[in-house]
Amino acid sequence: MTKSHTFLATLSLVLSISGCATTEEKPSQTNLSNADSSSFINQYSTRDRIEYVLNCIGKHGGLNYVNQYACGCKIDKIAEKLTFKEYEEAVTFGFMGKTAGEAGSAFRDPEQAKGLKKQIKAAEEYAESSCFVK
Repeated sequence: MTKSHTFLATLSLVLSISGCATTEEKPSQTNLSNADSSSFINQYSTRDRIEYVLNCIGKHGGLNYVNQYACGCKIDKIAEKLTFKEYEEAVTFGFMGKTAGEAGSAFRDPEQAKGLKKQIKAAEEYAESSCFVK
């Protein structure tokens, strides 16, 4: 069994035992406009964090300790800068904005899309500089 298969099997086992794969975390009861960045971190579901980390690991050359650590760090740093709602909207607008033609223009052209693109880009740059992602 390769290292990546071992990692994925272990990750799958942990998630199935803990029940985290289908349970979203509850948002903080505090007013988010007055909340500090640590409350943003708790809004991200385990499933979304793992999806981000696995995609990041794949993008940066595969599974190894450095990539695993750096990608886990990166999502934590992004969570310090964006609420989960902002992150989710930015990812959705980014993904759907790649749709060709007029269908994708609803996700590319609005000011909201441009603002979200700037927010996630700034959060990712902050994360990359903080976590030594290459």
